Amino acid sequence: MLRKLYVIGIFMLSLVNVNGQDSTATPEKKSNFTFSGYIDGYFRSDFSKNVSNNRTSFTNSTGKLALGMASVKVDYAVKKFSATLDLGVGKRAKEFAYNDKGLLSNIKQFYISYAPADWIKFTTGTWGTHVGYEVLDPMANRNYSMSYLFSWGPFLHSGVKADLTFGKSAFMLGVANPTDYRDVPSDNKKALLFQYTYAFTDNVKLFLNYVGGQRPTDSAKVNQFDIVFTAKLSDKVNVAYNGTLNKSKTQMAEVYADAKSWGGSAFYINYDPLEKFGITLRTEIFNDKNQLAALSSAAYGSSIFANTISGNIRLGSFTIIPELRLESANKNIFYAKDGGEKGSASNFLLAAYYKF
Repeated sequence: MLRKLYVIGIFMLSLVNVNGQDSTATPEKKSNFTFSGYIDGYFRSDFSKNVSNNRTSFTNSTGKLALGMASVKVDYAVKKFSATLDLGVGKRAKEFAYNDKGLLSNIKQFYISYAPADWIKFTTGTWGTHVGYEVLDPMANRNYSMSYLFSWGPFLHSGVKADLTFGKSAFMLGVANPTDYRDVPSDNKKALLFQYTYAFTDNVKLFLNYVGGQRPTDSAKVNQFDIVFTAKLSDKVNVAYNGTLNKSKTQMAEVYADAKSWGGSAFYINYDPLEKFGITLRTEIFNDKNQLAALSSAAYGSSIFANTISGNIRLGSFTIIPELRLESANKNIFYAKDGGEKGSASNFLLAAYYKF
C-alpha cells in the first residue's frame, strides 16, 4: 500500500509541475492541488510489565516500538468545487476503518464538496465524524493516546451533508450509512447527523452534536448527544470540554427494550509557556454501568477516572510527545503484574510525528 501511496503522490506532483513549467513566459500559476501528510510512531510501557491495560484506541502495544500511521492527504479546489483524498496505512488507519477490508481500510476520508454561495456547502463521500473533541490524526490532538469518549464514539460517516452559516451560527445536517460503515446492506436504515456551532467570539466556541440511527449488527436504535466547548484564554492557555451521552434501545422480537446508556466527560487544559514547548492535562470520567461500550466484557459495568499529562516538544516539522497516563476504576478491571486484577493502571508513552 505504501507503494500505491507513493505512486499517487508522484502522479499528483507531476500535474503540479506541468502547471508551472513555462514560468518564463507567464507568471507562475498557483496549483489547484495541496499536499500534506505525516508519519507517527510510539513506544508504550505499561507499569504492569508486559501486560497492556490500554482500553482506548490506537495504542494497544506495550514494551516495543510501534508505527501509528503513515498518511498523505491531497486537497483540490477549483471555483466552487473542492475534493479531498486522505489515505493512511498502519495500525491506526486499520483500527479507524475497522469495518472495511482491502483498499477501503486505507481511505480515511474521500469526499467532494460544492459551495454555490458563501453561506452554504454540500458534501458527499466519507469523512471523519463531527462528534467529539479529539480526531484521528495525532498532530491535531495534544495528547497522543485517545480518550474513552473518542474510542467508543463514532469514527466516520459516509453519505451526504449540508453546511450552512449565518453570522455567528452554523448548522450541519446530513444523512449517512450506519455509523462507521461505508458498505452496508441496502435494507439498513440511514443515520441522521446534526451539528450546531455558535461562535461567541473568535476564541470561544460551542458545538452541539448528534448522530442517530440503527445499528446493523443487532438492529438496536442508537442516539448519541455530544457537546464540545473551547476557549482560548490567552496566547499561552486554552481549555476545552467534551461531554457525551450514548443511548441504545435493543430490539427484542418486535419490541424495543428501555434505553440504556454510556457516557462521560473530558476536560482539557493546554499550556504553552514557550513556542517550542507545551503541556496538556486531560481529565476524563467514563461511565459504562450498563455494559454497553466495547470494553464492557472486561469492565463489568464500571466507571473509569483517567488522567493523562502530555508534553509537546516542537522542533519544526518534528514533534515529540512524552506522556504519562494514570487510571482508576470502581471495580478491578485492570491486570496486575502477577496476572490478577486490580482497580488502577498506569503507563508511560513516548510518541513522535513528522509532518510535511
